[in-house]
Amino acid sequence: MNLPQYEVGKTTIGQLVDLVAEQFGDSKALEYHKLGISYNYREFRDVCNQVARGFMALGIDKGGHMAMWANNAPEWVLTQFSTGKMGAVLVTVNTNYRSFELEYLMKQSDSSTLLLIGGVREPDEYLKVVYDVCPELKDAEPGKLESKKLPNLKNVIFLGKERHPGMFTWDDVMAMADQVSDEELAERQKSLDPDDVINMQYTSGTTGFPKGVMLTHTNLIGNAKSLGECMNLSEKDTMCIPVPFFHCFGCVLGTLTCVVSAAAMAPVVAFKPVDVLETVEASKCTALHGVPTMFIAELEEMKKKKYDTSHLRTGIMAGSPCPIEVMKQVVNDMGAGEMCITYGQTEASPGITMTRTSDSLERRVSTVGKALPNVEVKIVSPETGEEVSRGTQGELCTRGYHVMKGYYKMPEATDAAIDKDDWLHTGDLAIMDEDGYCKITGRIKDMIIRGGENIYPREIEEFLYTHPKIKDVQVVGIPSRKYGEEVAAFVQIKEGESATNEEMREYCKEKIAFHKIPAFFLFVDEYPTTASGKIQKYKLREQATKELQREEDEGIQTA
Repeated sequence: MNLPQYEVGKTTIGQLVDLVAEQFGDSKALEYHKLGISYNYREFRDVCNQVARGFMALGIDKGGHMAMWANNAPEWVLTQFSTGKMGAVLVTVNTNYRSFELEYLMKQSDSSTLLLIGGVREPDEYLKVVYDVCPELKDAEPGKLESKKLPNLKNVIFLGKERHPGMFTWDDVMAMADQVSDEELAERQKSLDPDDVINMQYTSGTTGFPKGVMLTHTNLIGNAKSLGECMNLSEKDTMCIPVPFFHCFGCVLGTLTCVVSAAAMAPVVAFKPVDVLETVEASKCTALHGVPTMFIAELEEMKKKKYDTSHLRTGIMAGSPCPIEVMKQVVNDMGAGEMCITYGQTEASPGITMTRTSDSLERRVSTVGKALPNVEVKIVSPETGEEVSRGTQGELCTRGYHVMKGYYKMPEATDAAIDKDDWLHTGDLAIMDEDGYCKITGRIKDMIIRGGENIYPREIEEFLYTHPKIKDVQVVGIPSRKYGEEVAAFVQIKEGESATNEEMREYCKEKIAFHKIPAFFLFVDEYPTTASGKIQKYKLREQATKELQREEDEGIQTA
């Protein structure tokens, strides 16, 4: 297997693109089969250089912040790697954001440039938001915005052909490249340091305001390299990437992991199971990424129509706990016999642990793997902070090249997340076995305490997945006057099936401990999710608390 030759910690993303283009110039780099776009690595480098020179012509300095508000459009990939060449920090914007959130992010991140599409749900929804936040944009000359709310914002770039007041188009940026020489770009690229921050991702902010996670070239390249090695990726592979680029799953586990391995990227602009399966078929994809809800939707689609997934070998299922039954179907029905599970978080660039392609199916469906190469993992007592023995539950902590530089302009939050010995505290509960393989048993804050008994939702979810009628299930704790908390299960039933609360409870009897049996089963068609597909359990908790009229119980203290 041939792989690009470079050294983590001594290579920037811009240098990486050049190295891969030199060593694998004729290999396929990027393919959007529906858009008719295809580049080999030599062509990909040349286009990235052009985009980088265009950004420099706009006056964007090394270390300047550029926010990207778009789905998985081709310009996203080109911006990611061109900023890696000219040294601007790519600030990723959640595609679900609206005016309040966009204003907060743009202000907090000090972004001077915003790149955006028209919208995701509606053709012009993002445009309306931007003009609402920056009314001055309608009368501004492109590149010379003076915004009251966002004083740092100067450039707005529309990723399309249409012209909008105050905005450059993508074609404008490409044309501006002629104003900057190849030598000037080379000089800028040479001035970059692998430990420079090059990417900023905002945490979802389920508690408090979102925090900007600062990630360096070394953080990202190192993590992508480790992930690629675990999947045995090479220039012979093509990866279908339907997960959002604004999330680490898309732009690190996806695009960057392909580039460090000289594999081809085959993104899907917006997730639709049909589009994913058509891309897998047309591009002969050997790898496929997704969160469990995506794989569930794809498996449902495969029952309706035949798709050729015979080239699939590997990929990553991550983002939320992976149901054992779903993993088995992905291996057996899709043919992805080397599908891996990865666990991590944005603050860790994001991968922390991963199963290996050589692991048994049992290992791959029952654990999140072991520490990535050159990454340390330990389990500590949430109460004392002391490391616990193998097989004992505690908080998972990690240390190594992958830990973020910190939260942007939030030193106190950084100190709370990373201790004095450089360990990142994940807030996740886990158990590590004798071989170093970890099981995630829940979030510290998600743990349900019912009458003094600690209950871990993941355990109940895995049991309920064995019910033949259940397609998906999420377990949460709801307030209880009597017990402090009780267990509620949000259940999605398979198409054509029906079920009752009593039937579900009966299924649980004698199989799991009485205190773990959900007191309530709520049947739903869909779950509230983030744009990256993560299920928002706190919203399910709020929904159940309201539906079951437990608001009064919420503030009651129990022993």
